[in-house]
Amino acid sequence: MTRLNTAWALFQGLLLEALPFLLIGVLIASLARWFSPGGAWLRRLPDHPVAGPLTGAALGFALPACECGNVPVARRLLVGGAPVGTALGFLFAAPVLNPIVIASTWAAFPDQPWLLLARPAGAVLVALGLALLLRLLPEATLLRTDLLEERRLNQPLASVSLLERRTGVIGLPEDAPPNLPSQLPSSWQEVLRHGSREFLNLALLLVAGCAVAALVQATLPRQWLLAVGGAPTLSIVALMALSLVLSVCSSVDAFLALGFAAQVTPGALLAFLLLGPVIDIKLVGLLSLLFRGKGLLLTAAGSGVLVLLIGQWVNLWRL
Repeated sequence: MTRLNTAWALFQGLLLEALPFLLIGVLIASLARWFSPGGAWLRRLPDHPVAGPLTGAALGFALPACECGNVPVARRLLVGGAPVGTALGFLFAAPVLNPIVIASTWAAFPDQPWLLLARPAGAVLVALGLALLLRLLPEATLLRTDLLEERRLNQPLASVSLLERRTGVIGLPEDAPPNLPSQLPSSWQEVLRHGSREFLNLALLLVAGCAVAALVQATLPRQWLLAVGGAPTLSIVALMALSLVLSVCSSVDAFLALGFAAQVTPGALLAFLLLGPVIDIKLVGLLSLLFRGKGLLLTAAGSGVLVLLIGQWVNLWRL
């Protein structure tokens, strides 16, 4: 009974922390759909393997959304025809680069200024590495079918053939005039309906993810994870595993890490702060609205390897 009460309390905390940021993300995506229905500016973003993800990551400085709120924004970028690398750079780096997270990291660790630089820099490296890795997959293999169909409708006919558009000739020609029907502004009622439907779908997945994360947190003994806190490599692996179930939101993860920061190596501490915003139990359902199974597996495996390498390097530097 005690564990059930603990799980219920954890579930409420996770959900109440994540829902406002999810709402912010849906609101940003809905406003983008309203003000720029054609998304022409999205297709002008750089498609370079390095410049694209870095540009996407830079967008995160202006958006106060955590990893849950970034999913609807990243989906809007992809649907609007933005380069995949740019959207992935935003998805994976923005949760750490937004001003709220930077401020919370400084507030939690004012005596460790290296962390204030290492966390954003590490997030950019992870996002760049994942974007390069996922670019190896064709869009048809990486992205969900429904997302891919919406995306192709907003791509020039020179880039996507008519056979690839399941709805026929609807789409944007190479030099689409500004008065093309697909670029007409949506009414606010349509935007509201679309945003409400998207928020409901995402919220249901978030509820399920929070429930699973709360049950795992309530039953998983953390002592064995923190017992290896002084080992250079095992401490990193242990804290990465802990972040998969304990990570709440990138805006408060620094305060969670503060409770065990003195017991683990610097690299392990940074690994906890980097991996959670990219992949954790509650995020899997949300990311499944973007990626197919192979994309999810590559994201999980690639982020794990990259964070482990960054943590090892930090331990060599700081220990």
